Amino acid sequence: MPITVAGTLRRAAHLINHLGLHTGEQFANQDTNAIDIAAAIYVAAEGTGPDEFYTDEVTSLEIIAASADAMAAIRALSAAIGTEPPATEITPDHDVPDYIEHVCHWAMTTPIFGTRPPATSEVIGTLLRAATTADNLTAFPHHTERSAA
Repeated sequence: MPITVAGTLRRAAHLINHLGLHTGEQFANQDTNAIDIAAAIYVAAEGTGPDEFYTDEVTSLEIIAASADAMAAIRALSAAIGTEPPATEITPDHDVPDYIEHVCHWAMTTPIFGTRPPATSEVIGTLLRAATTADNLTAFPHHTERSAA
């Protein structure tokens, strides 16, 4: 049975709870095995994490972006954060939302008017709330439809 977006988000929350939340350079810490939020979502979706998560940020971004299941979960988490993702220009006059940057930056940065970045428990709570929202959207898809009238 394929994993759902909600299942991916719940597995990522479990990974962060077990391994710790990494907010430093790269996507994982070789010394502690703590894992970045986007990497945790990737591992939850794909079942494994590449060595590049410890050593190569650019390749890590490409690996995460290439996973449709991970990106679906990252977009769901991005929507739950409550701020808009930054845009990246891919060609002149054409920008796309950068969902990976959005979730990673959120997990490691003190918000405006805040005093600290979100605690690990807050990150896990947001992952679980995003999973519940994903479950509800799947169970009641008509809630996302809008009438043109």
